Amino acid sequence: MNEQTQTTQTTAKSAHSAQSLVTIALMAAVLCVSAYISIPLPNGSHITALNFIVMLVALVFSIRESFLINLIWFLLGLLGLPVLIGGASGIGYVLGPWGGYSIAFLIVAALVPLICTRRYNRVLYTIIAILSAAFVDLFGSIWMMVVSDIALVPALVAGFLPFIVLDVVKAVIAAQIVPQIRKIVR
Repeated sequence: MNEQTQTTQTTAKSAHSAQSLVTIALMAAVLCVSAYISIPLPNGSHITALNFIVMLVALVFSIRESFLINLIWFLLGLLGLPVLIGGASGIGYVLGPWGGYSIAFLIVAALVPLICTRRYNRVLYTIIAILSAAFVDLFGSIWMMVVSDIALVPALVAGFLPFIVLDVVKAVIAAQIVPQIRKIVR
């Protein structure tokens, strides 16, 4: 390989890496902002756009990118920036009754890209998105049950039932727009 070809390949890799880093940073910022697009509920929880963006990121990006985007958001919240659900932040929030949802987002960010093939399949993506939404709400409810020392039924009433219908709708919408979003970010 001659020196010019090697330089061209190195430049192309650098540009690709820079583009990837910028995309990851921008999507982490979108994730942070989406926490503020929320409707507070009387029980202290929020219906937010956050899970819609988490799902979209998991369906569109590779496992590395998806997890990094979500990890940046999560770490910013842990460090005290008010970017977690409803503008919450800190280790106290994450270890509290509502923190399980944020942890479930990290799990979804890692698992969904593993399950989804890079080739888009509307039915498969929709099923995975619905199952992931149910997982987040169920994980959050079980976390609430354990942390708050309450029974399963009250935890499900507080942490699953108020959210599942809208979360499934958001998941279905996210699964439908994957091809369009991929065209924009690639």
